[in-house]
Amino acid sequence: MFDYLINVMPQLLSGAGITIKLFALTLLGSIPLGILLAFVLASRLKVLKFFVQVYVWLMRGTPLLLQLIFVFYGLPILNIVFDRFDAALIAFVINYAAYFAEIFRGGIQSIPDGQYEAAKVLRLNPIQTIRKIIIPQVVKITLPSVGNEVINLVKDTSLVYILGLSDVMRIGKIAMERDSTLLPLLGVALIYLLMTGIFTLLLKQLESKLDYYR
Repeated sequence: MFDYLINVMPQLLSGAGITIKLFALTLLGSIPLGILLAFVLASRLKVLKFFVQVYVWLMRGTPLLLQLIFVFYGLPILNIVFDRFDAALIAFVINYAAYFAEIFRGGIQSIPDGQYEAAKVLRLNPIQTIRKIIIPQVVKITLPSVGNEVINLVKDTSLVYILGLSDVMRIGKIAMERDSTLLPLLGVALIYLLMTGIFTLLLKQLESKLDYYR
């Protein structure tokens, strides 16, 4: 058993590269987009706010798997074609941006009005107010919820096997069918557990560093 896992692990780890790349690029794209959408949701721009609310409703109300299929297999009907990885990345970014938008919206709306009044007293312009006062507090308030989404993202990356990407899940499935054993899936589980464990520890360290900001 252990000998088999040792032999198959290099194959699984080669697929982990795709998983980590998708994970990292999704965070880089979805968090800034989510912050931008959150400010729209928290604003008084009724028309723009309505369209963002519809977008968030659609993204959160339909399965990510369905969105993956639509981007890769559905958009080509409209002559919009992406390769497998790009299609997966687009679907993940627009999906997770919607979740982050709702999380950050809650954080923004929880900031007391006194904070904005203090910024005016200090003669900060709107951009400075957002950057120096609002964003640091929102990060502190929303970090536990954002952390949960980050952990979910690690696991959700397994869905890209449906597009034929050679991620860790697909390689494990191929090895399982080839060797007629469930042991490759055990190796896949160990890789995901390791990844979620590492990110959980990193998030806890980040939370402890932000404890000063109460």
